[in-house]
Amino acid sequence: MDLLKYILRIADSQLIIAQRLSEWCSKAPTLEEDIAISNLSLDLFGQANILLEYASKIDGKRSADDFAFHRDERNFYNFLITELPNGNFGDTITKHYLYTEYMLLFFEYLSQSSDEELSAISKKSIKELKYHVKHSKSWVIRLGDGTNESKNKIQKSFNDIWRFTGELFEMNNIDIALMKKNIAVDKKIIKTIWDEKINETFKTSKIDRPKCEFMLSGSIDGLHTENLGHILSEMQYIPRSFPNAKW
Repeated sequence: MDLLKYILRIADSQLIIAQRLSEWCSKAPTLEEDIAISNLSLDLFGQANILLEYASKIDGKRSADDFAFHRDERNFYNFLITELPNGNFGDTITKHYLYTEYMLLFFEYLSQSSDEELSAISKKSIKELKYHVKHSKSWVIRLGDGTNESKNKIQKSFNDIWRFTGELFEMNNIDIALMKKNIAVDKKIIKTIWDEKINETFKTSKIDRPKCEFMLSGSIDGLHTENLGHILSEMQYIPRSFPNAKW
C-alpha cells in the first residue's frame, strides 16, 4: 500500500537517526551537550513511534514494535545519511544539521497534507525540529567560524557527508501517486528552499559548499550501506532474542 510505505520511509529515518544519536549518551564533549543530544534523540524516537503507530493502524496486522524490531535491512527505507556512523562530534553535528534542516521543511509542507493524521503528526514534530535545527546550526557556525582546526574538521565533515544529501530529494511512483491526492510532499520545492538555507549557513560559518556531484542513493528501494545491519543487530537484539518478553 502506497501510504503505508510512505509513512515507513519517514518513520524509519527518524528511528535510525535517533538510534545513532542515542549512542552519544555519556560520550558527548560536555555534560550539557550530553543531555542535549540525549533529548534530541528522545524527540526523534517519539516522532518515529507515532508514525509507526499510524503505520500499524493502516497495516492492521503488525504493531509499531513489529515494524521497528522485526524487519530486516531490505525492508527498512531510512535515508542513508541517518545510518552513517557518528564519527567525531563535528561529523554528527554536520549530519544532524543537513538532515534536520530538510526534515523541518518536509514536515512544514506535510502539515498541509490532506491526510489528517499525517498533518497532525507533522505539526507536532515541527515544534521539536525547530530546536534541532537551531542547536545543530549554532554548532556548525561555532565550529566553522572558530579556530583553524575546528574549521578544517567541520569542512571535512561536510565534504565527506555531502554525497548522502542527494537522495533526500528523490521521488518515485509512490510520491507521485500520493501527491495527486494532496497527501505527499513535492520535494522539488523543498530542494530550492533547503539550498537557500544551507547556503546561508555556509556563508555565516565561512564553510565552503562541497562540490561533490556524485550522490549515493538506494534507500527508497530498501538498499543500504553495511552500517544499517550493525545498527539493527544491536537495536533488535532483545526483541528478537526474547520475542514473547513482557515489561
